Amino acid sequence: MSITLQGAKICEQGVDFAIVIVKEYVLNNQSDSESARQSYRRFFPGMHILLMAQDSRGIPTYSGRRDIVSFLAGISMNRIPWKKFTFSW
Repeated sequence: MSITLQGAKICEQGVDFAIVIVKEYVLNNQSDSESARQSYRRFFPGMHILLMAQDSRGIPTYSGRRDIVSFLAGISMNRIPWKKFTFSW
């Protein structure tokens, strides 16, 4: 069995984190956001997990550790090394 995720793995100023792209409704519900973040931890062990969704205009919203969210809000989405991750288990 496998799962494919869209996201990025980043190390910035010594902080390792992963961004996973999710649907907008996931970010709009605290319970869904936390559940998603917890489920992705097994794919990115030891990393902070952030979630990202885009609205209908393509504007990103990030959810997760506040300092990382602030950092991401200040950079262009095009600078993030997005890729497709496939995990088997």
